[in-house]
Amino acid sequence: MPKLIAIAAMASNRVIGRDGDLPWHLPEDLKFFKQTTQGHPVLMGRKTFESIFQRLGKPLPGRTNIVLSHTMPPRQDATIIRTFNELASLPGLTSPVIYLIGGAQLYDALLPQCDELLLTCLDQPYEGDAWFPAFESLFHPAEILLQGNGFEIRRYLRTQSSFPTPCASPSSL
Repeated sequence: MPKLIAIAAMASNRVIGRDGDLPWHLPEDLKFFKQTTQGHPVLMGRKTFESIFQRLGKPLPGRTNIVLSHTMPPRQDATIIRTFNELASLPGLTSPVIYLIGGAQLYDALLPQCDELLLTCLDQPYEGDAWFPAFESLFHPAEILLQGNGFEIRRYLRTQSSFPTPCASPSSL
């Protein structure tokens, strides 16, 4: 399975979206997102795909668009999977990285599966209806990739557990 990296932009109050869109316009973040994800598969939920399609009139260009949805019908312009486990068996996935690009429900469900987190952190709060989940126990800060006026793009790495395997059940002792 390729490395799974979450990429997102978050306001100081954890908001990541409003009415299916970003509540801010930050060209540096959009440029970083495009340069980082270009040529790699991107994994998203149905609402995120529909938001992108509504804005661009097509899926994200230059990327294999993979949509994790229980209800979305098959499409010619995107790969639809019903479960996260299907990702590992998709034919033609040769990229060493898959980027998880949202939305809130998918971040909440899949962040524990991610190896890294690329997070644009905005200095101010925004009103919204979608929030980024708590991630601080899963990741530790690695580096600041870019600092700008009112934002930072940060790279986080998965925090390694001191317990590499789950506890054995009493019956197996």
